[in-house]
Amino acid sequence: MTYKTESAGGVVVNKKGRVLVVSQHGTSWSLPKGHIDPGEGQLQAAIREIEEETGIRRLTHVKDLGSYSRYRMGVGSREDTGEFKTIHMFLFTTDEERLKPVHAHHPEVRWVHPDEVEALLTHPKDKLFFKSIRSQVC
Repeated sequence: MTYKTESAGGVVVNKKGRVLVVSQHGTSWSLPKGHIDPGEGQLQAAIREIEEETGIRRLTHVKDLGSYSRYRMGVGSREDTGEFKTIHMFLFTTDEERLKPVHAHHPEVRWVHPDEVEALLTHPKDKLFFKSIRSQVC
């Protein structure tokens, strides 16, 4: 049985035009995102998840980037068909540079040049999503 979930996150761009990427458990790379808590809106969840995964608090919401769906990442970068998630993404800017993840599942966070983000992302659907919105980032 496949469990369906909803997540929210963002493409965060700093003043140097770099994009935030986060390490998931030290085994894969993605854009900052996570599950939407009960009673929480998509944008609110995206802001909370970005702060937990990166330590960035000062975010300016630029626009909605749409949604896409995929299976969760499993062991060995394989898809875990037990969870199918719809991911709602937003574009943010920030004047903050210092990265300090709050959540232990995200041991590393990087500012990456937009031209390098797609190659760094682990899940093929994350790569396709970023490629589809790349022109809107910088």
